[in-house]
Amino acid sequence: MADESHKLYNRKGMRYPSDMTDAEWLLVEPLIPPAKRPGRKRTVNLREVVNAIFYVLSSGCQWRMLPKDFPPRSTVHEYLMLWEWDGTPDRIHHALYRPPCAAALRCPPA
Repeated sequence: MADESHKLYNRKGMRYPSDMTDAEWLLVEPLIPPAKRPGRKRTVNLREVVNAIFYVLSSGCQWRMLPKDFPPRSTVHEYLMLWEWDGTPDRIHHALYRPPCAAALRCPPA
């Protein structure tokens, strides 16, 4: 059981421990709301926006201390505020952090 957990949460080779793996991104990507129409096409990498949000939340750093290899902090903050309004972070949290018994449909009813 512990070996499975280590493999699942192994962040070796990642830029930051808070970065998502490819498998996690496959779960998160469909939960991101589409760009509003009419409007300009998105030019920002949404995976990097989510990684930046995870970085701030997991490290507790101030927005102005967000590393420069993420999108601009104003962009990341705007996406977080927009997504907070429509519940996207809650959906992401449920997709990534639900208990293993819920994934296997073995949890007793609450």
